[in-house]
Amino acid sequence: MTLIRSLLAVVLAASLSGIGAAQEGKLKIATVDMQQLFKEYYRTNEAQKQINIERARIQKDNNDRLTRIRELENSLANLRKQIEDPAISDQKKQALFKDWQMQQQEGIALDRERREFLQRKNQALNETMVQRMKGILNEIRKLVEEQAKGENYDYVFDKSGLSTSQVPFLLYTKDATDITAGLLKDLNKDAPPESLKPVEELKTPDVPPADDK
Repeated sequence: MTLIRSLLAVVLAASLSGIGAAQEGKLKIATVDMQQLFKEYYRTNEAQKQINIERARIQKDNNDRLTRIRELENSLANLRKQIEDPAISDQKKQALFKDWQMQQQEGIALDRERREFLQRKNQALNETMVQRMKGILNEIRKLVEEQAKGENYDYVFDKSGLSTSQVPFLLYTKDATDITAGLLKDLNKDAPPESLKPVEELKTPDVPPADDK
């Protein structure tokens, strides 16, 4: 969820506080848990499902490429055994060695292509995910602002916000109203039942080190 927290920090940089000008007398203050709204909003689950589908496709393609590379590695090992066999003639060994060189070059090329594929696909997927999550967070923030204006709040604080030292920005507020539950109900009022089920975030396939096949 590191990426999600970073997105929250970026989108919420435009502070939710000070929505209404402070009036004379007692200030009207509310709090909201933006992380809870984001995690439990049905559109977040739907976006995560789509991202997981694409991640699974990338993983399958990567596995297929790895299978071919493993086959070449086995073939290379078999060729090397034959080359080292003293019972095989030198002429035959030369032919086997040429075959070994060709397959080795093919394996190197395939593995390089696989790594480039992973890097390219993962980067594109991450960029897509960032844009989708930003859109969802902006949608949530607008709803918070609308309710704050409608309820005439002077300040709305995000109680899930953390400082760089991972300490909550909001440690204490007196007589503040938590509007999270009402906002979440509004966000999910038109949600299909299956969209409300939590979705596990799948790990993006890593690009291995250059010496690892």
